[in-house]
Amino acid sequence: MDWASLSAFVAVADHGGFSAAAGQLHLTQPAISKRIALLEASLQARLFDRLGRQVVLTEAGRLLLPRARQMLAEAEAARRALQDLGQDIGGRLSVATSHHIGLHRLPAPLRRFTALHPRAALDIRFMDSEQAYAQVLHGEVELAVTTLGPTEAPLHATMVWDDPLHFAVAPDHPLARLPKATLADIAAHPAVLPDPGTFTHRIVADVFARRGLSLQLRMTTNYMETIKMMVSVGLAWSALPQTMVDAQVQVLPVAGVQLSRRLGYVVHGGRTLSRAAQAFIGLLQGETLSS
Repeated sequence: MDWASLSAFVAVADHGGFSAAAGQLHLTQPAISKRIALLEASLQARLFDRLGRQVVLTEAGRLLLPRARQMLAEAEAARRALQDLGQDIGGRLSVATSHHIGLHRLPAPLRRFTALHPRAALDIRFMDSEQAYAQVLHGEVELAVTTLGPTEAPLHATMVWDDPLHFAVAPDHPLARLPKATLADIAAHPAVLPDPGTFTHRIVADVFARRGLSLQLRMTTNYMETIKMMVSVGLAWSALPQTMVDAQVQVLPVAGVQLSRRLGYVVHGGRTLSRAAQAFIGLLQGETLSS
């Protein structure tokens, strides 16, 4: 049984003949006859009696007709629902992100997303980048927008923003008085950085390790805003994202050293993303083009 055969059956019943049904469906009469024959074969029941030029429903045909109308109505309702779905995105968008990215990178795409898709509900979870990776891996969120680290299948990472990092101290810090600070100069002073297991910590620590230098950690915290506060009051140096550099801190340029994080989104390769997630990823890709 298929929708085309059911449509032909209802059309013949409604119009009382094959020729009239063919005109209504914009088909040839042989095409209508073939569809009815296929339907009768699949049901193993005769649906119409041909009484000369007249076509009348058999008992089986009368039994099928209301059900056929109902099935066709349900099919049309489903078609319209899917068509409407293509025009208006609803549902829930679940995203894991870090506090820093949530404050400094996501407001613009989130503002556009809610303006374009007001029926979509947002489920935004703030956590460390490594935890965000785990949430995507275990299917707890659809995507993570975070600092990108080493990524293995089934996860897929796409870079959206390059995020330069700068060595920074308070304006009255001893390092700020040096005409040209070196990595050895910086390593001689206490630092405040994200936890050692984070992608950002490893980016910074690896630069010193390659020069045979170790770090003096005064404190670790994964909140970049807290790190900036500690830097600004002179308690330690750190590597701050460019978006956080202002008059409260002084940048220490180091010859031959350029630090940068890759920020972007992570999805599970085996998961079919909701249309809300696909739409949001489209907006993030727009950020890539504009940055």
